[in-house]
Amino acid sequence: MDEWFLQAGSGARFDWGPVGAQRLAAGVACVVVVDVLSFTTSVSVAAESGTRVFPYAWRDESAAKFADEMDARLAVGRRMATPDSPWSLSPASLRSAPFAPRLVLPSPNGSSIAAAAGDSVVVAGCLRNATAVGNWLARQGYGALDRPVAVIASGERWPDGSLRPALEDLLGAGAILAALRKQGVDSLSPEAAAAAACFEATPDVMAAVTASASGRELSDGGFAGDVDIAAELDVSDVVPVLTDRAFTAAG
Repeated sequence: MDEWFLQAGSGARFDWGPVGAQRLAAGVACVVVVDVLSFTTSVSVAAESGTRVFPYAWRDESAAKFADEMDARLAVGRRMATPDSPWSLSPASLRSAPFAPRLVLPSPNGSSIAAAAGDSVVVAGCLRNATAVGNWLARQGYGALDRPVAVIASGERWPDGSLRPALEDLLGAGAILAALRKQGVDSLSPEAAAAAACFEATPDVMAAVTASASGRELSDGGFAGDVDIAAELDVSDVVPVLTDRAFTAAG
């Protein structure tokens, strides 16, 4: 593939969705998945409590089988949570649910990006841990020209299955890239620099996420609490890293 697809020559890169992750993964050492509403926000909430989170790309009967194989609880859809199965993709439900040492979290977008990263180190980033992720990347040497990092905004899906770029993911990715740049990483691709600038130019990130299309969809559907948690900025220092198939807090 031509190098211009890969944003070659830049230490920090930015793209969208599973295809963007797959394209960029071959040329980077680390991939940061950003799915603010709600996969990576849910991962951050679960990892804070010490849960190992196994991403899974399908929300079907195979997810239950995978959870059995991993000896883990299965998170269900937001509206499917019950007292016997209180874990779901809802960050609010995970915050209030009983502790689960191991949890399978199905997510077609976030999990597919993690899977598309290949042999790269995979990190779960969101607004809640943006600065912590940026600082961790810099400490590990990611963002240098010889250890590039790709920050991938998950986005959402239109009814026809095509990618819908989502403001909350652009802001989450931009927050991580801005934090990385503050740590002295100055080799951002134009795409990455533009994402960072978008975050830096947004005066009220919580208001923007709440009023965004995705935020309104969840709030109108009765999940305003999930939006509130997802819009929390830099409240967590936990950096979930994919290790042995599960996201766990980096040491």
